[in-house]
Amino acid sequence: MELAELTRRPERQASEPRRPRREWLPARYRARAVTFGLVAPSVLVYTVMTVVPVGVAVYLSLTDWNGFSDAVFIGFENYLHLFDDPSSTSAWYVTALVAVTGTLLMIGGGLAYALLLKERSRTNSFFRTLAYYPHVISALILGFLWAAILGTNGAVNSTLQHFGIGPVGFLFEENLALVSLIAVIVWAGFGFNVVLFVAALQTVPAELLEAAAIDGATRRQANLRVVIPMISPVVTVATVLNLIGLIKTYDLVVSLTNGGPAGATQTYSFLILARSFEGTKVGYANAQAVFLMVVCAGLALLVTAARNRQDRATTS
Repeated sequence: MELAELTRRPERQASEPRRPRREWLPARYRARAVTFGLVAPSVLVYTVMTVVPVGVAVYLSLTDWNGFSDAVFIGFENYLHLFDDPSSTSAWYVTALVAVTGTLLMIGGGLAYALLLKERSRTNSFFRTLAYYPHVISALILGFLWAAILGTNGAVNSTLQHFGIGPVGFLFEENLALVSLIAVIVWAGFGFNVVLFVAALQTVPAELLEAAAIDGATRRQANLRVVIPMISPVVTVATVLNLIGLIKTYDLVVSLTNGGPAGATQTYSFLILARSFEGTKVGYANAQAVFLMVVCAGLALLVTAARNRQDRATTS
């Protein structure tokens, strides 16, 4: 009898339904905990690397501080000084000229170059790589390289002297130095736009181009009426990236012209880092940096809003 009961006991246990395991956290809170765990590291890094430095910069911009002694709170005096500082006005003029001219040339030239190289082939791949290669090299190195090429005793002037010409002050005459700086900036950033536009052009449906060709559109008309409107969001992104990047131009200025001659190539970022911080005007330099940040954000919002308004007008 006892043996029979012992043999039946496992069967009885197996037939009994398992009790559900008790979870320590309800399902909805568990999902939120997982989401928080995935997002928290990125938020923490962003806060430490961006939010905290910006907050410190905003606070220091309201002080008179030379970087060594105690900071003295002076309110908005640094910001008021921005608008009556002749060096800031001159630097903003150079920055605006570099940003607007450079953006137009890089967007227009990059788009035209990408339209020529949008087909898949080894030759086109080679020329895309050739255009993108300067973007890989450090801007400081590119500046020193072009300084050696365009300097008074550089490669270009040495060649011109063999023909009885020169030396030409590519980097030592005010107007020529600014033109040379913009040309090098466009050459260095041109390839990034080419790659961006080539990637966008390859997403345009071939059926649209075939339909345009059937309707009698030339290649130029198809590009203007079909291709460019299709990739207009990418053009907007490229415009914002180029504008903000050129407004913050510093490294090429340092290595190519060092802000000269006579401040003709001194951009606003160069003024902040090479003049204000070196002159121990740390509070004022932070005010300049915060103002530059606000200008970049405003431009990005303005370009994006204009793009959205145009899209709404087109669809309505």
